[in-house]
Amino acid sequence: MTRKSALIYVMEKAARKAARGLLRDFGEVEQLQVSKKGPANFVTTADLRTERLLVESLREARPDFGFLLEEGADIAPRDGRSRWIIDPLDGTTNFLHGIPHFAVSIALEQDQELIAGLILEPLRDELFWAERGVGAFLNSRRLRVSARGRLNQAVIATGIPHLGRPASTRWRAELDRLMPRVAGIRRFGTASLDLAYVAAGRYEAFWEHGLSAWDVAAGIVLVQEAGGLVSDLDDRQTMLMTGDIVAANDQLHRPLLEHLNAAAPAPDETA
Repeated sequence: MTRKSALIYVMEKAARKAARGLLRDFGEVEQLQVSKKGPANFVTTADLRTERLLVESLREARPDFGFLLEEGADIAPRDGRSRWIIDPLDGTTNFLHGIPHFAVSIALEQDQELIAGLILEPLRDELFWAERGVGAFLNSRRLRVSARGRLNQAVIATGIPHLGRPASTRWRAELDRLMPRVAGIRRFGTASLDLAYVAAGRYEAFWEHGLSAWDVAAGIVLVQEAGGLVSDLDDRQTMLMTGDIVAANDQLHRPLLEHLNAAAPAPDETA
């Protein structure tokens, strides 16, 4: 059995400490659903508090590392090369509505390369973690991407553009092209867990447009260390910059890319 490195232990300790508050808060959110005001302000406070706890824990262990944060201002690394990429509550909308599918996500980037990722799903106590060159794991079990090599056997996850987010026309064209060709398409609303599930072989693939670095950084390491492939829609390694991502096993990544790009509308039709 592979032993966790000191780095992974630091990440796990921070995530579990933060998750204890989220578990308590989630119980409160379920009660707040019936109020007229709703739990929105409460969840915003929980999100900010969770991020603060993560920063405090990680800074105590690695004081020279910087931070790329969803909620707060970015913090430059003192060592000039290392930064944590944090999503304190991925799946905020799920959490807000009392849907039990959310996660804490932490990645470490050094010299502009992702070297470690950890995603904790606190309700099921599933700890997905990976370190460059070591492998990907769910708790203590090693992960491998699915071996299914045909799209008609594949269950694929995605994200649906909403509230005026761009790429809605393209996404609808992609969906129309893929639906007749795959076994199923899922949308659960937590990108970090979608990627973790690809790494675990629960999904064969995942694609989405317009994500942020903290949504995908940890999951990228997981999928790659589990033997999968991750790229943007142009098959380049610019996912953290473009926000577009395609993750799959090594047999389905290329055909999935081809179908997604074949569905792309003309530039003047991308509203």
